[in-house]
Amino acid sequence: MELQSFIVSAIVLLTAAALSVALFKHLGLGSILGLLVAGIVVGPHSPGPYVTAHVDDVRSFTELGVVLLLFMIGLEMQPKRLWALRREVFGLGTVQILLCGFGIAAYISFYEASWQATLIIGLTMALSSTALVMQLLHERGDLATRHGTSAFAILLMQDLAVVPMLAIVPLLSDLGSGSPELPFSQQALTLVGMLALVIVCGRYLVPFALERLLRQNNREAFALVVMLAVFLAAWAMHEAGLSMALGAFMMGMLLSTSRFSFQIQAHIEPFKGLLMSLFFVAVGMSIDLPAIAAQPLLLAQHVLVILAIKLVVLFLIALLFGLPRGVATRVAFLLAQNGEFGFVLFGFAKAMGVIGESTFVIAVSVISVSMLLTPILVGIGDKLARRAERRRDAPESFDYEATGIQPQGRVVVAGYGRVGHTIATLLEVNQIPFIAFDTNPTNVERGVRDGRAVYYGDIGDMELLTAAQVGNASLVILTIDHGPTALRAVSHIRNAYPQVPVIARARDLEACGSLIRAGATRAYPEAIESSLRLGAEALQMLGISTEEVDSLLSGVRSENYAQVVE
Repeated sequence: MELQSFIVSAIVLLTAAALSVALFKHLGLGSILGLLVAGIVVGPHSPGPYVTAHVDDVRSFTELGVVLLLFMIGLEMQPKRLWALRREVFGLGTVQILLCGFGIAAYISFYEASWQATLIIGLTMALSSTALVMQLLHERGDLATRHGTSAFAILLMQDLAVVPMLAIVPLLSDLGSGSPELPFSQQALTLVGMLALVIVCGRYLVPFALERLLRQNNREAFALVVMLAVFLAAWAMHEAGLSMALGAFMMGMLLSTSRFSFQIQAHIEPFKGLLMSLFFVAVGMSIDLPAIAAQPLLLAQHVLVILAIKLVVLFLIALLFGLPRGVATRVAFLLAQNGEFGFVLFGFAKAMGVIGESTFVIAVSVISVSMLLTPILVGIGDKLARRAERRRDAPESFDYEATGIQPQGRVVVAGYGRVGHTIATLLEVNQIPFIAFDTNPTNVERGVRDGRAVYYGDIGDMELLTAAQVGNASLVILTIDHGPTALRAVSHIRNAYPQVPVIARARDLEACGSLIRAGATRAYPEAIESSLRLGAEALQMLGISTEEVDSLLSGVRSENYAQVVE
């Protein structure tokens, strides 16, 4: 593609995406639906101009967004949390795939004579969209809710199930009746080797490299090493026959126990957001409008019946596994759509002769349309769930095991040096929950030795503020002595979270004024404060009463230190 045509295509795509997202957000339908519609508009199956006919290539590239999304989920999912979800992953997830798969296969058998095609279509349609559901949960802040963790557990099992599904396609085909390309022992050895590579890198090599880079204050290399680790893990799992997203999830989970997890999240979030947006546009471009127009009633019937089967099965098995009615309703409507792995599985099945061209076209159309309907289905599920919760269930509780400290109401301390350590000690003595950040690895190590929630992170980074859920904090205390970073942090917090009070340490009165103008609730110049404290002690030793000294100090502070500054 020539440079000029690439630029024109980019302009058309971005214009359509921006307008669609703005419109659909304004209508309350969400950004994802807007991106899917934008993909339809600029796709090759629409009547107007289109950006490219190579939709499969675009979707393959943008699936890197799914890789980064699963990495981010891994960062929030520590190994102990994953172990706690084992019943949902291997129990609820497995039962869902089998029951939905056989239920859909039974329906498809009325239209497909081949039992091989019926089986692979049923199992593939039982899968849901990891990218779509996790992005919706992330946008809505529902990842830590009970329905969010249950949906994630099912999706994780579905990702694992893609591997045996890909393996059985050749067995169902006449073309694949011969021996496999690699003996089982070699495949097993490759899998073990790649798993070991990911674990060693994520547990030891990557944290070691990140710590050394931070000691050199090399933030650019820090970000590059993180990206390298994500794609290395994705490649390793792909070579082992597993999904790339699963490898990225493993790397994220391994790094979730490090003190760099919040800063890693801040670095990756912009790339993930861009690629995920392009991924949903690519899915929209896959929707074949002529194929839908050729058989609209049959396509609508397939979509509605498959959605109904998944809704009923998901709801019933969620209840069977002990989930409250409201949670079961939300899980069912979240996972009713078909998933992006269907594009891969159906493409492979078509290449192996398991399904024909016409079946492939209608199956891909069903996947695309069901994904398009998901934001609407989720809205319906929310209304039904709220009605069920008012009748029977208590509201959902949140799970904040990532740091062990609930974000709601905690104090955020920026800087764990001399001043930050003192403030943290006072908070701890008074049993006030807090989380601290520092850009100096030595200070972070000190916090670890102290047994406190101290993480590496630049408080002036807006993405870090989002990752740390500063909007839920009761107070932000800035103890950092780097003026530009403090000003940037105050500005970000005041613009994004105006309800959160901010008190800051300043070097002098001029810096104090700058922080106040930027939006700090209170700012205290340390040089003048130490002088006042020294003067107060002197006055008390000379016989002035404590009440008079306190009154004097209050008056000086209320007048912005005008009495003691020339």
